[in-house]
Amino acid sequence: MIKKFFKFIFKIIIWLFVISIAMVFLYKWVPVPATPLMLIRNVENFQNDKPYVWKHDWVSIDKISKNLQLAVICSEDQNFLKHNGFDVEAIEKAYKNNKKGKGVKGASGISQQTAKNVFLWPQRSWLRKGFEVYFTFLIETIWGKERIIEVYLNSIEMGPGIYGAEAAANYWYKKPAAKLSQYEAASIAAILPNPLKYKASPATTYIEKRKAWIVRQMGYFGKLDYKKVDGK
Repeated sequence: MIKKFFKFIFKIIIWLFVISIAMVFLYKWVPVPATPLMLIRNVENFQNDKPYVWKHDWVSIDKISKNLQLAVICSEDQNFLKHNGFDVEAIEKAYKNNKKGKGVKGASGISQQTAKNVFLWPQRSWLRKGFEVYFTFLIETIWGKERIIEVYLNSIEMGPGIYGAEAAANYWYKKPAAKLSQYEAASIAAILPNPLKYKASPATTYIEKRKAWIVRQMGYFGKLDYKKVDGK
């Protein structure tokens, strides 16, 4: 009986392994239709009797302004093109500060955030963190940096019911994502730590300061080139 039980568990693990890899391969080419967070937000608002319609218009990377691509990299993960999915220095810094009772922004890089947004649930736990590491490894291996940033910018929450660059550009600035200026892109990137609390426009003093900092970092960063790291 015990032997059959462990055999059954082993089969489940193998199938989960196969399905997870198949999903990552599928999303290498196919747009992500919805994320767990979108569904969770929908359920939360339904339970609270609040009307909720999310806006999520997938566009290819060439239809997302390089300004926005660079702005989120400078804001969220400046070593995105250099590391293999995990910014070890940022993680070590977060660990040391957490031991002191302090929080540090940026411990999870863009690849980790993408893995969490697309495949996992938002609540923090060691179990979810373990799956996040697994999926981060898969997308770094199978997708490459350009696809990761494309999925990231099409999936993340950028306002109340607003998901992805195209919906955010239309919501905040009444224009397509391809037309975002440097400062408009920086203002959207500036609200990403808490897009339900902050507004890209009109911006508060705090967001204006973050926006100015992001624009300066964009100037320091230089040209954004995925081909060097993806081997294209």
